[in-house]
Amino acid sequence: MKKIIYICFGLLLISFSACNDYLDINDNPDSPNNTVPAPDLRLRGLLTNFVDSYESSGTRGCWFTGNITKTYGTTSNDYNLRWDPVSATTTWPYQSWFIYTAANINPLIEKATAEEAWYYVGAAKLIHAWGFMTMVDVYGEMPYTEALTNTITPKYDDGETIFNGCMAMLDEAIAEFQKTPPTTATSFASGDIWNGGDPQKWIKLAYGLKARWLNNLSKKKAYDPDAVLAALEKAAQSNVDNTVMNYVNSASENETGIRSLQHQNLGGTTTRITKWYLDLLTNTFTGGSGVEDPRTDLLVPSGQYRINGEIKYVRTKGVDMINSDIRTQAGPLTFDIYSRSEDMSGNKFDEPLDIWYRSTTIEARKGDSIYTPVYSESLSWVKDAEGDVNDDRYIANRYNGETAQIISTGTFYTRADGPGHLMCYPELCFIKAEVLFRKGDKAGALTAYKNGIRAHMELMNEKLQTYPQTVFGKQVIPADKIDAFLNSTAVAQSATDLTMAKIMQQKFIACSYSIQNWNDMRRFNYSAGNIGGFGVVYIDFARPYEFNSSSNNHYTSTDPNNERYWIRRFQQCDLEKNYNIKNLEESNPEALSLTINSLPVWWDTAD
Repeated sequence: MKKIIYICFGLLLISFSACNDYLDINDNPDSPNNTVPAPDLRLRGLLTNFVDSYESSGTRGCWFTGNITKTYGTTSNDYNLRWDPVSATTTWPYQSWFIYTAANINPLIEKATAEEAWYYVGAAKLIHAWGFMTMVDVYGEMPYTEALTNTITPKYDDGETIFNGCMAMLDEAIAEFQKTPPTTATSFASGDIWNGGDPQKWIKLAYGLKARWLNNLSKKKAYDPDAVLAALEKAAQSNVDNTVMNYVNSASENETGIRSLQHQNLGGTTTRITKWYLDLLTNTFTGGSGVEDPRTDLLVPSGQYRINGEIKYVRTKGVDMINSDIRTQAGPLTFDIYSRSEDMSGNKFDEPLDIWYRSTTIEARKGDSIYTPVYSESLSWVKDAEGDVNDDRYIANRYNGETAQIISTGTFYTRADGPGHLMCYPELCFIKAEVLFRKGDKAGALTAYKNGIRAHMELMNEKLQTYPQTVFGKQVIPADKIDAFLNSTAVAQSATDLTMAKIMQQKFIACSYSIQNWNDMRRFNYSAGNIGGFGVVYIDFARPYEFNSSSNNHYTSTDPNNERYWIRRFQQCDLEKNYNIKNLEESNPEALSLTINSLPVWWDTAD
């Protein structure tokens, strides 16, 4: 909220100065107003802030999809973990979209149009569509037609209106990218931090979004699989066409905003991987092959432990959120680090050892160090005796003022320099596999499904190859291991062996931390198994064990086959409740009720 106060204060100063000729700043570049920033400067900020809203929505979705969990606590995220969400946790995606992103879209369009910088206009319109569609995905109804006007209390539009508007805006964006700007226009490469100024990659991004959004209509009568396939034909055709936000682990005080969003959101010492997610990677879910995915030690953390006098990496255990009472019993606990010269029995080490340790009298909690944190501390590298960096493993934590170094691998997407895979070829392969499977072309679906698995591993390798290859948890996936996995029993080997569950399991892994995983789970009614005759798609998934009577207030059904049994959307954030309450109340009969969380958004309902 402090940032909002600053913005409002700044606007007040601009308004005041406009009324006084001697304070009129006009277009003085040393005294900025909303017309000064050039298109490239404005676009950089627009893309960065949009990613914040988009990926933060994905983070919140992870609490509901069983990707991640955390140590015991009583913060708002703990309420999310038991499916008892509070409005406070939903504020940031809204705020980073409307306050820091959307408010700058029209000024960018006006500035870029004035100099015929059409690619900038196209980028602004694409972000306009993507941002508002994200709001539909997570909130349902939202101010749209009046949202970026001078109306202080804009009316709400229903999800279908916003959906159609966003699709139309994508078409406008594509048209802008097909124009040729004059040589006098600001260089697009100067502002495009996603695609290096390549308008063709933006067009493919637009069609990729079209395919994603059209496929999200799978419950609707209007669902058109051929329209999805037509969009896929013009979207990314390989990893070369991907749109990626490349983050940096930088020591510069001026670059703190460019570390990855998932590191900022999940990189703390409390975040843990769930058993459900780990079981997907190790194929140990019910009916799984038991063949381990070569991505496992890249996507889940390992920590260094002393075992029989030898230091070894040990993979984390997954926290069982579905069947275990661990969180209702105050676990898993966080733990401290200490530099010790003896073990817990008093046996002396040959040299002092930095260890993970938790002082607790609760017997069940003494073993909680098996749950290694996702955490990898930014800017903290392992150093040699002279203080020089000699490899790029991350220090896991520094508790209690200790300077001890505990080595942890972190995870691929939650490191400070972990890439943001915004719209990439692997996801499009899985969309194609799903659509062809629905159409009965199981042979084509099998090919697309296998292409998606390979493409995601190769996409991960693009980042992994930038790390020293001696570091465990950061090594590229060898081609022979990719081939071996694709030819294993973990992967469907024939059209008759392929199921929707296999397609969506692999898509979930490839889209880790993406809001699209939550969209997909809702489309298939989680593990209800009552959609399209596909059976249970998300095997072993269920409500969290700690779901309680307070959680139950958000749901109108106790039947897993009923859509109101599952979590379906965010509550509207407090900003709307505080400043636009009348329009909010009129937007939906359940707008101010806790049960809004189990009410499907527009695309999540059958006609």
